[in-house]
Amino acid sequence: MSSSSAPTSGTLTYDQAGVNYDLIDPLKVSAQRAAAATASHLASHGFTEVAASRGESAYVVDVGPFYIASIVECLGSKALVADEMATLTGRSWYDGIAQDTIAMAVNDLITVGATPLVVQAYWAAGGSDWFGDAQRAQSLVAGWKKACEVCNVAWGGGETPALAGIVEGGRIDLAASCTGLINPKERLSVGDRLQAGDAIVLLDSSGIHANGLSLARKLVERLPEGWLTEIDPVNHPGLTYGAALLAPTVLYSPVTEALWQAGIVPHYCANITGHGWRKLLRHPATLTYRIHTVPPVTPVLAFIQQHAQQDDREAYSTLNMGAGFALFMAPEDAQRTVEIAQGLGIGARIAGQVEAGPKQLLIEPLGIRFGDDDLQLR
Repeated sequence: MSSSSAPTSGTLTYDQAGVNYDLIDPLKVSAQRAAAATASHLASHGFTEVAASRGESAYVVDVGPFYIASIVECLGSKALVADEMATLTGRSWYDGIAQDTIAMAVNDLITVGATPLVVQAYWAAGGSDWFGDAQRAQSLVAGWKKACEVCNVAWGGGETPALAGIVEGGRIDLAASCTGLINPKERLSVGDRLQAGDAIVLLDSSGIHANGLSLARKLVERLPEGWLTEIDPVNHPGLTYGAALLAPTVLYSPVTEALWQAGIVPHYCANITGHGWRKLLRHPATLTYRIHTVPPVTPVLAFIQQHAQQDDREAYSTLNMGAGFALFMAPEDAQRTVEIAQGLGIGARIAGQVEAGPKQLLIEPLGIRFGDDDLQLR
């Protein structure tokens, strides 16, 4: 449990938990601009970048007959929850943590229409002794392999540094990179076809996924039984806060691959991670996104919102609130998309539509509006 203090009452925000996107996002924008200046180097190899992929969730290079997409992503602090729960329950939770880490990369990669091909691992521990815990280490390996099988990707290799003095002793920092192909090129999805009239299909999340954990960890200081607090004794007896937080992130690549096999190419996709539902505003086009149907909020997210005393706007600006992935597509493809996702065991619904108008997200059932100023990633 964190040793820093948190307010014992009143609204608990992501900022109070130590994550302030107003400070982080300007660096991202600056880095993107510097990175864009390096794109000309591709020409010396006979390649070009897909400029529209700058600022998207994965970077795309045109290599001639097809595109290559790549991404690197860090898990964040979810492993700290796994460590706390291992102490309390005597079991390892790192099989699910492995899936979370791969999902961070794969779910970003597929937003541009890519088929994931190769995953690499980065497991940086606070000391060599972390790897000496055989149950924990083998749980991580087994979970990593299983997630690769779900996504039909090769695990190419990785790096396992022991970084005493950089990573805290007894802890591990996990990350994954992923490379994929967009082949044929018609699968490219960077929003050039996004338009008024498109349907918005939302795919369900399994819980908090791997974003918002700083807030979730801070909240545990308010709970009478900490990580072992039951989140819904009536409807989910025995389900503790810690276990609910550790539900593995959904891997959405089976859905996007099945859509291609069905002849459906989304006009745009968004992985709903940091910034919550504001991520639906990611594309720079000036369009209005009107939501008429919201998914059920998973029990752990409802619990967090209640005990952090967040109003709907704060919660939906930070957490996925039941929706893990958004697809924007021709309306005639929307219902078939829902059926394909549901056939793969992933809940889905036609949630709204894209309209001409100012850049804004309107979540009508909750009376929430996010405007262009609420998300600045470019």
